[in-house]
Amino acid sequence: MVSKEIKIMQIYFVRHGKTEWNLASRFQGGHGDSPLLPQSLKDIQKLGKYLKGTKFRGIFASPLQRAFNTAQGIDDAMNAKLPVVIDERLREFNLGDIEGMKFDDAAKKYPKQIDNFWHHPDQYDPRELHGETYEHVIARGKDFATEMAQRFPEDDDKILAVSHGAALSAIMGGLLGYPLKDVRKRGGLSNTSLTVLETKDGGKTFHSVIWNETDYLGRKLSKTDSL
Repeated sequence: MVSKEIKIMQIYFVRHGKTEWNLASRFQGGHGDSPLLPQSLKDIQKLGKYLKGTKFRGIFASPLQRAFNTAQGIDDAMNAKLPVVIDERLREFNLGDIEGMKFDDAAKKYPKQIDNFWHHPDQYDPRELHGETYEHVIARGKDFATEMAQRFPEDDDKILAVSHGAALSAIMGGLLGYPLKDVRKRGGLSNTSLTVLETKDGGKTFHSVIWNETDYLGRKLSKTDSL
């Protein structure tokens, strides 16, 4: 009996560099945006140098500038000369009415929903906020990952995908098969962090290889690096 060769495809997920609104503890969401901090440009370059030599088949990014600019900065530092392809499925959560609000102010105005958003994803109901559900974010992220696994099915194929903290926590938790209530159980992701998931069955299931790696930044992270 001839054994079937197992082909391992990997997605390198990166959270965008830290922005002015991250520093100010504001919700950015899928439509709010703010510039990357000067320190972030250095961090992005460090990540690019760390990844230099990795053979990516493609680089994909959320359409929001903080993610696209992070992806372009990594591409430049790697000298990969790959086009950064915008993909809507990597956009941050649409947070509706709380986009632009400080975390504390949002928690005072919508205490139940903000608590559920962070701690009880299965109970989060964004209708009051005119926002997006966890289920929708997870579904679009799974759609992206499955398509990538099918487009790049050869052994050792790798792609880079730059997205956002809340969206990535939901998407990657979904890809790892966590139930909705536990989708954020591994905690938040740091700015300019690297997480690698791999599939050995063409995108049907994924497994974690690296989670929230930031050692290459060479500095102690502050609280706002993970908000």
